[in-house]
Amino acid sequence: MADTLPIEQFTSMYRRHYPAVLAYAASQVGRQSAEEVVSDTFMVAWRRLDDIPIPPLPWLLGVTRNHVRQLRRTADRHRTAVMRDGTQAWWERAVADVADVVADRATVIRAAVTLSDHDREVLTLIAWHGLDATKAAKVLGCSAPTFMVRLHRARRRLEKAMDTESRQQSDCPIRTLPTALCR
Repeated sequence: MADTLPIEQFTSMYRRHYPAVLAYAASQVGRQSAEEVVSDTFMVAWRRLDDIPIPPLPWLLGVTRNHVRQLRRTADRHRTAVMRDGTQAWWERAVADVADVVADRATVIRAAVTLSDHDREVLTLIAWHGLDATKAAKVLGCSAPTFMVRLHRARRRLEKAMDTESRQQSDCPIRTLPTALCR
């Protein structure tokens, strides 16, 4: 009977927090890679079940963040190797094509894309994932006051980027054309 308790604890935590962990991972690496990242996160959680603090969500998101960072480092190494060969990676061409297709989306989305990964992460922890400053700070491995400073700066940069996008939109003579065509 004692052996079933850890399984029940893990199952309960998994069912409760899987959607939030998946949403966070998807916001960082996209839906396709997110499932693998979440799988790795919960594998670590199973191995370290006795070490998980209460509430577990900030800890789980911190583990997810570490997996995302590792995935990005691997992708950066691959991209560097591809660029040394003088070829453009297929995903960079795809991103440019997608940007043209979605150019007429909301200004805030276009502005957010111009922000650094760090700024987007700080903003999405609060706005998308619904964490408070204390929990978001745990995810990033910093204090709540430090997180609040980062959040303030990220919000200012987002506002500035939104102003820039708004001005570029108003410079476009034909509203139905994608912004990329008016530059």
